[in-house]
Amino acid sequence: MSLRPPRRTVVVVVIAAVLGIGAGMWFAGHDERPANTPPPPRPVVVAAQPGDPMPAITLPDLQGQPQHLASFHGRPLLINVWASWCGPCVEEMPALTTFADAQGATGVQVLGLALDTPEGVRDFLTRIPVAYPIVLDTPGPADASVRLGNAQGLLPYSVLVDAQGRIVKQKLGPFAAGEIEAWARH
Repeated sequence: MSLRPPRRTVVVVVIAAVLGIGAGMWFAGHDERPANTPPPPRPVVVAAQPGDPMPAITLPDLQGQPQHLASFHGRPLLINVWASWCGPCVEEMPALTTFADAQGATGVQVLGLALDTPEGVRDFLTRIPVAYPIVLDTPGPADASVRLGNAQGLLPYSVLVDAQGRIVKQKLGPFAAGEIEAWARH
């Protein structure tokens, strides 16, 4: 009994391999753009700095309704960028909730900006509820946190906006115990 494949099978396999390699090389080098055309530019995002007006940002809330961040003007606003999968974000959430609850109708407003999926945020909020508003964005090189000055794209990230809509402070990383109250005073 011979273990050698029939010659016809070997020829078919070799032809298929050559065609597969050729097709792969063609697709890898094939580009829809005309020759010498540069790739499309990546979006340029200007990261806000302290003293700048808060960028015009509109994001959906958990019900899918658009929320204009400019609608929070009139009182200082602490924007905390977080995600349900971010350990330090989860650790600081109770302190942010306590801070927000203590502010009443005239103090600093708190807004959570989740770089997460609606499902991920809803699941998180069933375990750790918060009373302040939450808006959603998709993480990426031009997400709202980057526009608010988070050039490194790390979490958590917080921004303090004054009552006139100007960025006062930016913080990368979690708040230490007892730090929020002092940091939110400007």
